[in-house]
Amino acid sequence: MFHDPENYRKIVGDSVIAEIYKKARKLYGKYILNINSTYQGGGVAEILSSLVPLMNNTGIDAEWRILHGNPDFFTVTKKFHNALQGAKINLTDLKKKLYTETNGDFAIYTHIKHDAVMIHDPQPLPLITFYRKRQPWIWRCHIDLTDPNKEVWDYLKSFILRYDAVIVSMEEYKRNDLPVQQFVIPPAIDPLTPKNMPLPKDTIDRFLKKFNIPKDKPLITQISRFDPWKDPLGVIEVFKKVKEEVDARLVLCGSMASDDPEGYEIYDEVQKAAKPLVEKGDIILLTTENNILVNVLQRVSDVILQKSTREGFGLTVTEALWKGTPVVASNVGGIKLQIKNGWNGFLLDPKDYDGFAKKIIEILKDEELARTLGKNGTEYVRKNFLITRLLIQHLDLLNEIL
Repeated sequence: MFHDPENYRKIVGDSVIAEIYKKARKLYGKYILNINSTYQGGGVAEILSSLVPLMNNTGIDAEWRILHGNPDFFTVTKKFHNALQGAKINLTDLKKKLYTETNGDFAIYTHIKHDAVMIHDPQPLPLITFYRKRQPWIWRCHIDLTDPNKEVWDYLKSFILRYDAVIVSMEEYKRNDLPVQQFVIPPAIDPLTPKNMPLPKDTIDRFLKKFNIPKDKPLITQISRFDPWKDPLGVIEVFKKVKEEVDARLVLCGSMASDDPEGYEIYDEVQKAAKPLVEKGDIILLTTENNILVNVLQRVSDVILQKSTREGFGLTVTEALWKGTPVVASNVGGIKLQIKNGWNGFLLDPKDYDGFAKKIIEILKDEELARTLGKNGTEYVRKNFLITRLLIQHLDLLNEIL
């Protein structure tokens, strides 16, 4: 049972573990419910798969349920997700009806008698309207809210106003037009999960062989859903510029989450754009849902990219930094919280393809720079973005709300 706080002592120290138990004490006997839209695929599911067991192992009764929806529902909610990050949308009555009715159907057989309810992202947001409210409800938004589509924001705000609190990932995501108490809690990674734990060399070698990933030349990797906001087509263009000076290989690795039907369309576009380089063996496309594979890639790569155009946070950046791998990323959203430019990675405008290529080449040619960036990255994550810190912040919030 690795989700026992005791198992994190050697990583975070005794004082952090003592603080967790102290803050949990006032919540003994409380029942906390989390609801999101998928059990695997994406950062929300990863966080909950560690946070919920950890809360239970501190003496709090925490539960996690998954909203049930059909493909049409998830197509609509992905459009809402994109619209909250500024994309255009045709907000029809049919979309609204499908959105609310799916939540209403789920509420019929989902009984809530907990002391607090935490709803994650837009998919289950309307659930609150289908219950007689007897406890605090908290909406946890993992999305960049700096410039939402006004029509969608106004529509979703009609649900959000019913909530007792809203959690966002960084200060600039707070909304002045939202008269609900707002908290800032950045996401975090769990250093003990298969995606982040140390791996022996034989395991690394076995996975490289299994997935046909040679290490005969420098490896550049982006690990993200196949999503327009992650700009995989832009990554390919940057890689072409790098290839002009350094003979390297690119891996694009992304899972297909059940609540993201758009991923298959983007993957098809990437396949077409990368075809000549895939045939040469210079680009490898992977869609396997395998945490150890991700762990391996983040450890063996010479550079990790995160070329997002918008990013709520970007846990893949934290994961790579934790493993001591240099990161070159876009200067957007929550990525800015994780990278101090030039100290533990590099930040660039997402449209600056030349700048991305230049920094990647600089890292590939300077081993001392790569080592320094990696060392600083690991320590920065240890202090700021591990699951134990996230747990403490959630306990503080629950103590205040309850």
